[in-house]
Amino acid sequence: MSNENPAKQGVLAEWWGALCRPSGRWSLGVLLVAGFVGGVVFWGGFNTVLELTNTEAFCLSCHEMEQNVYREYRGTIHDSNRSGVRATCPDCHVPRPWIYKIQRKIQASNEVWHKILGSIDTREKFEAKRIELAKHEWARMKSTDSRECRNCHNFGAFDLTRQQARARNRHSEAEQQGKTCIDCHKGIAHQLPAGAFKAERELNESVGGAVKP
Repeated sequence: MSNENPAKQGVLAEWWGALCRPSGRWSLGVLLVAGFVGGVVFWGGFNTVLELTNTEAFCLSCHEMEQNVYREYRGTIHDSNRSGVRATCPDCHVPRPWIYKIQRKIQASNEVWHKILGSIDTREKFEAKRIELAKHEWARMKSTDSRECRNCHNFGAFDLTRQQARARNRHSEAEQQGKTCIDCHKGIAHQLPAGAFKAERELNESVGGAVKP
């Protein structure tokens, strides 16, 4: 027998009945439309807030980013080039497909925690953790076959005849060997940390070489 208070059971049963019972005041159509509109408003608001966090301005609102990696990024080929096309923080570090974007945002909650702790709130702390941070990002990009890079760069779209000989040869070899962008293009937007080459070797050994497309 249930030990719950009969009065409590009565209240719960009344609430459940109200939810299941058609409204005496509003038609089912009105309720469905209201629910649909409410869902659209909620979803729109959610995605608006989500996209606001995918802007360069939002990234730079943390002084840790503005004072360190952003200053290194300034003047690089991704920041300023002859075409005028810029790749900003979210272009490289936030996936575009929705499911992967949400996954990345959940992972970013750990970054919020470290923001509160002040883990890299000084240049000295940042430099001390730079190699660890770089290794995490290299591993992420390697595991996704440099997915964010491929939003702009794709082996299939390369016109190798218009590239310089060195780039043409390297890209041709990379495609044949199944390499991914981050295998060769570390340090093009941010400085390489001390110990980068050893970390790269360890990363390649831990995943068995380059990721296959």
